[in-house]
Amino acid sequence: MSETIQGKVVKVAGPVVVAEGMTGARMYDVVRVSKLNLIGEIVELHGDLASIQVYEETVGIGPGEPVVNTGVPLSVELGPGLIESIYDGIQRPLESLYAVEGAFMKRGTDLPGLNREKKWHFKPTVEAGIKVNPGDIIGEVDESSLVMHKIMIPAGVSGTLQKITEGDYTVVQDIATVVAEDGTETQLQMMQKWPVRNARNVQRRLAPNEILRTGQRVIDTFFPISKGGTACVPGPFGTGKTVVQHQLAKWVDAEVVIYVGCGERGNEMTDVLTEFPELKDPRTGEPLMKRSVLIANTSNMPVAAREASVYTGITIAEYFRDMGMSVALMADSTSRWAEAMREISTRLEEMPAEEGYPAYLGARIASFYERAGRVQCQGGPEREGALSIIGAVSPPGGDLSDSVVQATLHVTKVFWSLQGRLAYQRHFPAIDWLTSYSFYKQYLKNCFDDADQGLEMDNLVAEAMALLEKESNLLEIVRLVGAEALSPQDRFALETSRTIREDYLHQNAFHKVDTYTSMLKQYEMLKTILFFHKQALKAIEAGVDINDISKLKVREDIARAKYIPQDEMEKIPQIRETIEKQIKELQAAGV
Repeated sequence: MSETIQGKVVKVAGPVVVAEGMTGARMYDVVRVSKLNLIGEIVELHGDLASIQVYEETVGIGPGEPVVNTGVPLSVELGPGLIESIYDGIQRPLESLYAVEGAFMKRGTDLPGLNREKKWHFKPTVEAGIKVNPGDIIGEVDESSLVMHKIMIPAGVSGTLQKITEGDYTVVQDIATVVAEDGTETQLQMMQKWPVRNARNVQRRLAPNEILRTGQRVIDTFFPISKGGTACVPGPFGTGKTVVQHQLAKWVDAEVVIYVGCGERGNEMTDVLTEFPELKDPRTGEPLMKRSVLIANTSNMPVAAREASVYTGITIAEYFRDMGMSVALMADSTSRWAEAMREISTRLEEMPAEEGYPAYLGARIASFYERAGRVQCQGGPEREGALSIIGAVSPPGGDLSDSVVQATLHVTKVFWSLQGRLAYQRHFPAIDWLTSYSFYKQYLKNCFDDADQGLEMDNLVAEAMALLEKESNLLEIVRLVGAEALSPQDRFALETSRTIREDYLHQNAFHKVDTYTSMLKQYEMLKTILFFHKQALKAIEAGVDINDISKLKVREDIARAKYIPQDEMEKIPQIRETIEKQIKELQAAGV
């Protein structure tokens, strides 16, 4: 740590404080402002003047108050104890704070991110005498029933592992000693620190060619996200952004979930904090919190802390990725972070760009999403990790031309467009199938053990999307001249499209079966809907009345296929047999 530098406040402008006498300070150094010990970060330097964004309320702070530079950048503590924790934007543990201070937190409170008293059982996975480098796994801690925490050599440490001992330790007790080539000894603890604005090191980046299964049909089938991929979920108020993120947090095929509430309404964040500890992990039956970390930052907290919460979340996510895990980060919502950037930029008197946002808005958003990816982790043993980012955006009035939405779409590969009209029709998830897109679609066929099924699923998705696009065009004609003007084939295309929308894309998050659909069940359901469509078209060409086909009893079975449990999947191919049988009976009756 560099020598502490003390200055004094000369100006206070909301969350921005200007201090003089800060010669020698560096950008992004953490400082302590006033006798209240408020935490802040240097964001601009002019000679000996430093502009500081303060992460706590600055009411009552005036010129002349002291400012102490700690000489280190804003960093998070990484180690056992992260899982099941609920933090604020600067990694203060909220449950511990509540125990110490009650419901109302004092300004300047400083509690460490990781518990210093709790002991964890450290079990070495290597022996003394070996050469070690940054990222090497040297041991593990059973952090929760769902997460095996790997202890890694921190950055900048390499040499011979001289001593390593199994036992119960706190995160700050020495567990091993590394001797460098020059004879320098480094004591290792289970905890390491990392500056939040710097991406953690990786060996190399890999192609994100494996789909991240979510169990949500509209996402997995039409607009999938890959492990290590990025997705943007914009939409107006009330369209279900938070519900989509909650569903993904619960069902996504990831070993660790990081949920960042960035400037969200207090009641929404409260829902997350009360629901998550009660939710059960669907695969193991354990509480979902046993593989989750929550970062709670609400709209009534100081705006500067929104930026810190986003960076804190992504750094913790990278840490678990480096262990060789698949990690999903939900950021809700990055619009609030952008609003904080605009506020700070205005206080710094910077030249505004479009809609008052700073000119570097796009660069900041890009640098955040670029930290996602599927990677070969640094160090040994060789392992792969993946960090997927799903960011919600809340543009005013659902305006997709908003600067934040456009800056996000430039860097993300998946766009789930939430539409108010679908939400008002009670169609959830309210993801518009005509305007959404995914650049990971080509990897969907790899989700199946049977290669033929994968190729067939590709074709089924293309057919279904063609029908939905055709429906959009035909509805224009129907509005002008009525459905009677359409050919029987086109009229039935409208019927099948309605089935795809209502019985496939619509999904009930609160139904114990329908809330999650496996890839195999999605394939069987879509195959059945399109099988009925093809059989019906053949019957129409053979002279069967379209109204008779529409009244077939098997249509109810198709509609209820979504409620068939996973262990009774054999019932879905049976529906196809019934379709064939009933349509043949219709044709025979027509003859």
